[in-house]
Amino acid sequence: MGERPYTLLSCAMSIDGYLDSASDERLTLSNEADLDRVDAVRAECDAILVGAATVRKDNPRLLVRDPDRRDQRVARGLKPSPYKVTVTCRARLDPGAQFFTTGEAEKLVYCTSRAAAEARSRLSAVATVVDAGPRVSMRGLSEDLHERGVRRLMVEGGGTIHTQFLTEGLADELHLVVAPFFVGDSRARRFVDDGCFPYDAGRRAGLADVQRIGEVVLLRYALSARFGEAS
Repeated sequence: MGERPYTLLSCAMSIDGYLDSASDERLTLSNEADLDRVDAVRAECDAILVGAATVRKDNPRLLVRDPDRRDQRVARGLKPSPYKVTVTCRARLDPGAQFFTTGEAEKLVYCTSRAAAEARSRLSAVATVVDAGPRVSMRGLSEDLHERGVRRLMVEGGGTIHTQFLTEGLADELHLVVAPFFVGDSRARRFVDDGCFPYDAGRRAGLADVQRIGEVVLLRYALSARFGEAS
C-alpha cells in the first residue's frame, strides 16, 4: 500500500447536519471570520479536493484569498494557491467553470475509465485528466497525489466525497463548523451518506478543540494517529 497525504476534511453544516438547502440558491453557513480561517488552512495545504457536484453547483474558485498568504507561499517556492482536484464519473464539467479558469496551479480531474475519453475531450486544455480505473478509489487518488508531491490534502466536499474518505479511513483531521440554524428539509444534502464509519458510539473520535467564531462553532476532531502532523 502506497503513501498518502495528511488529509484534512473541512465542512460547514446546519445544526441538523445539512450542507445546503434543497433550492438552487446557495445557503450561507459560515461567516467572514471563519472564511478567513479556512483561507489560512488552504494556504498550508498542497491540494484542495472537491467533488464534481460541488464544482457544478457552487462554481468555487478554491484560491488562497489573502495576498500576504499568497506571497508567503511564493516565497517558499510554491504557486500562490494549492493544486485543485476534482472527481467525476461522467465528465459533466464545464471547462469555463472558475475551478478551471482561475489560479496558476495545476488542476487535476480524476475520472472513471469509461469517462476518460469524454473528460479529455472537454477538459484537456484546462486540466490534467487522470484515468483512475473502473471506479475512482479515494485511496488510489490519495496515493497518486502523494506521488505528485502532495503532502497535505484539504477535502472541502461535498457529502459523497466526505463519506468516501471517512468510511475508507483516509481522514486524519476533521474541521466541522456548525451554523446556528436548522434546514429541516430531507431533500437537502447532508454532511455524509449512510456508511460504515470507523468512529461510532463504541469508538469515538477525539475532540481536539472547540472554537467559537462569531455565531458559528468550529469542532476540530482527531481521526488518526497522524493528527497534528507538521506540514
